[in-house]
Amino acid sequence: MEKKDLKEKYYEDKYRYFDVTADIGFYSFGKTIEEGFENSGLAMFNVVTNTEKVSTDITKKIAIKSEDLVSLLYLFLEELLFLHEVDFLLFSEFKVKSIRKSNEGYELISEVKGEEIDWSKHERRSEVKAITFHLMEVKKKKEGYELRVILDL
Repeated sequence: MEKKDLKEKYYEDKYRYFDVTADIGFYSFGKTIEEGFENSGLAMFNVVTNTEKVSTDITKKIAIKSEDLVSLLYLFLEELLFLHEVDFLLFSEFKVKSIRKSNEGYELISEVKGEEIDWSKHERRSEVKAITFHLMEVKKKKEGYELRVILDL
């Protein structure tokens, strides 16, 4: 396999799950940091349901500031989980418009789309209780970005 093929293979999957005792972890990938964050949202909601069956009728805007990229990832996923639990929403489309460095750290601007939960329509998988900081990381690699997250189920 040529080097170019390896680079394309690296991004063939948007995310990949790994086992953790009593929890679930995932790696998400992106050619850009924004794409890595988008794929983290997708990975998390595919733990909850089959996102292919979630329409995009409702749009929520998310703006977050944090001191570093790991905390930004945590807060982004935490906000998605909060909207899921409080507004009874499932999301299937994640668009991170920008992640940029500021004087205070980093800023994220995002738009996510989904619909209200209807368990007669949506497949019920696992309940995500919390996002954890345990082993969370955002790594810049030669091919792009790799993010690691563990969810408490």
